[in-house]
Amino acid sequence: MSPCQEVYITGVGKFLPGEPVANADMAAYIGSISKRSSTLGSAILRKNGIKQRFYALDTAGGYRYTNAGMAANAIHDALKQARCQPEQVDLLATSTTQGDYLVPGFASAVHGELGIPPLAIFSFQSVCASSLMAVKNAWLNVKVSESQLAVASGSEFASRWFRPKVYQPFYDQDARPDPQIEFLRWTLSDGAGAVVLEPNPKPDGVSLRIDWIQFKSFADRFPPCMYAGAKSNTDDLGWGLYESPQAAYEAGAIALKQDFDILYAMFPVWVGYYLELLEKYDLDPNAIDYFLPHYSSHSLGEEMKRLLLRTGAMIAEEKWFNNLERYGNTGTASIFIMLEELVQQQSLQPGQRILCFVPESGRCIAAFMHLTVV
Repeated sequence: MSPCQEVYITGVGKFLPGEPVANADMAAYIGSISKRSSTLGSAILRKNGIKQRFYALDTAGGYRYTNAGMAANAIHDALKQARCQPEQVDLLATSTTQGDYLVPGFASAVHGELGIPPLAIFSFQSVCASSLMAVKNAWLNVKVSESQLAVASGSEFASRWFRPKVYQPFYDQDARPDPQIEFLRWTLSDGAGAVVLEPNPKPDGVSLRIDWIQFKSFADRFPPCMYAGAKSNTDDLGWGLYESPQAAYEAGAIALKQDFDILYAMFPVWVGYYLELLEKYDLDPNAIDYFLPHYSSHSLGEEMKRLLLRTGAMIAEEKWFNNLERYGNTGTASIFIMLEELVQQQSLQPGQRILCFVPESGRCIAAFMHLTVV
């Protein structure tokens, strides 16, 4: 057997909890902080362009699925698409921003949910780009024949961060609405996606050959941008250094926040890395048939287009494929959910080329994956 064989995505699956939740019904799931918070939320929704999303929370304040449960459901869907049995899987690579437990690793939880025999597992924790960290791990293991049937997943249970009591006592109905908190509260939602990787394409139907996956971190240039675990992104006092978890909570060190000034400063860096990869792989933007960019908000997608047009390396807008409006921003699950819809709904033809782009604002990471339809 070749030590470096080709690797194919033979199944793509997704899992979205419950029914789609329209903008007008969001407060029934994540609650309401104040009238001023809701007013700012309406403005954010106009900018992010999201029309509906899915929540693992229910309207009674409970939950319908765990993060690990959603990941397992997406993996089962991907295995069904690949026509493989769960017991055949010999490697599991998971990604999420935050698992259900602080310890142990998330892949252990997903393996437990799957209930399949012992196998190799890998947990990747970051923000959106951890999705392709998991895929790259699975890809490399299949490529060198360490695995014959690998699965990689991305899942998020973001809504649990957004209930009003998570913010008390530092942010309540009397507080001035904070865009760093409100943007994520009205943008992120829940869901999971997964891919199956094998050394051979399916006998029939669509398979996707993974040509390359590339990453680069620029954390040496930026402080945390999307973060939780500290009162601010200039504060070295992490949540575990407070005298108690309660003290960290009361100081506002638990809430999830986004620094917009830093976020916009990252765009040129991401685009610069894209240009670097065009050069490295002698890649013509006009040769890309589908471009799957992940972005948090429609307005941020427009910023991405503006910069690409200025570089002269724009991929034609009609080749962009994104489903933010229908599924919301599901973080590390988003790229899987986009890819699943592309495979299911588009008439993909052998030889077509797909470029996936996952920028991560956590502390500035850019990740790209190039696929060829077979």
